Amino acid sequence: MDITMPNFNVLWLQSGGCGGCSMSLLCADTADFHGQLRDAGINLLWHPSLSLESGSELIDLLERAADGRLRVDALCIEGSLLRGPNNTGRFHVLAGTGIPMIDWVRRLAATARQVVAIGSCAAWGGITAGGSNPTDACGLQYDDDRPGGLLGASFRSGSGLPVINVAGCPTHPGWVIDSLMALAAGQFSAADLDPLNRPRFYADQLVHHGCTRNEYYEFKASAEKPSDLGCMMEHMGCKGTQVHADCNTRLWNGEGSCTRGGYACIACTEPGFQEPGHPFHETPKIAGIPIGLPTDMPKAWFVALASLSKSATPKRVKANATADHLQVAPAVRKTRLR
Repeated sequence: MDITMPNFNVLWLQSGGCGGCSMSLLCADTADFHGQLRDAGINLLWHPSLSLESGSELIDLLERAADGRLRVDALCIEGSLLRGPNNTGRFHVLAGTGIPMIDWVRRLAATARQVVAIGSCAAWGGITAGGSNPTDACGLQYDDDRPGGLLGASFRSGSGLPVINVAGCPTHPGWVIDSLMALAAGQFSAADLDPLNRPRFYADQLVHHGCTRNEYYEFKASAEKPSDLGCMMEHMGCKGTQVHADCNTRLWNGEGSCTRGGYACIACTEPGFQEPGHPFHETPKIAGIPIGLPTDMPKAWFVALASLSKSATPKRVKANATADHLQVAPAVRKTRLR
């Protein structure tokens, strides 16, 4: 064990993905990214975009980590794991080693204190596992929503935890930083994971929470085209009332989210989001009723509430819902009781 690095050692590797989660990480809400990690006691052993070591230096680091001579407190994997062809992993060989990436990940996961899936590709397989999945891509511990993946459903890291799935496409930089900081502080346990092993601090929220279109949702005043201000659930494919994430209360780059940018939530933190079975921008329905109803709401209640809400929709809300800018401002009235 390397005793010269007493801090929380993080090793970050990229597998089958676009690198978007690393790009997202660089948008972390801090003016000093390395300083924030350092102040939390986090030592970034290596990252493909942030580290200088390459070639033989990196291979030596990986060998020492895999042999247990270099302590790895958190092994972060970005991108899906490519098992093809025929479970050899030869579609993705780590340059300079001749060894498939999946074999490196298996060796390193066996010695790491924690294993963290960065993004939905590493968690579930994600975009890379879409279509006919010719590369046999999977997540670290899931094939979409089926436990298994590369490491198997029974895998537990050195800490006793399963793979921690910091899912999202890309994942929010705050989710990554907060997860690593909690792990480094020894303040993360199995109780902090939801049923899909996502950190509960963000997965116990819904994208719907904090959505700026909530008044339109309440009255079922719906957008009919992308630029409209109304709720995007009924026609535009938005799944924010079902999707677990705090995107509208923990804003991206301090000010944005998909719904605030005028685009529907496509459920990118959920397994199988890449192939919903319908166009992302359309809401599938049966008899005019959306198939995907808000979480925890029985269908009969939703139908009754929607009917009542639509009949009570203020003219202002109805007019603004199908416009790309405010048409009718709220009336000015006294708010005091007398």
